[in-house]
Amino acid sequence: MTILDFNKNKKSPSPREGFRMGIAAILALFIGGMSVVAGSKVLLGIDVKDYTVLNWLVIYNVIFGVISMVAAYLIWKKKSFAKKAIVFVLAAHTFVALNLYFFSETVASESLKAMSFRISIWIVIYLLTFKKFNQKPLN
Repeated sequence: MTILDFNKNKKSPSPREGFRMGIAAILALFIGGMSVVAGSKVLLGIDVKDYTVLNWLVIYNVIFGVISMVAAYLIWKKKSFAKKAIVFVLAAHTFVALNLYFFSETVASESLKAMSFRISIWIVIYLLTFKKFNQKPLN
């Protein structure tokens, strides 16, 4: 069996599935880019907030913004590792948000709203890329 034979047996995604993957990739790129730009502006002192800023949270957001953009690429290319990246980002955001909500007394409401927004977007990305619990839409 040659590489060409292997690719012939590979099932191509339906147009609807391809559309969903494209939307998911664009959402991941959008939310990741927003996090990198907004966080970098705060870290560089370009954007000064009038509320308490947790530097570790801003650094986390920039790092996960980059990870989100990598996940966007993986989703766009329909790589199997995209599934793990999506779950990882969603779980990390959820974990950080819960810690902020329950254990941080200095967190600004804006930070909680931003984390809720990120989690919501990643839930949408998850739903777009996983048709059913046991099905695997990505190669």
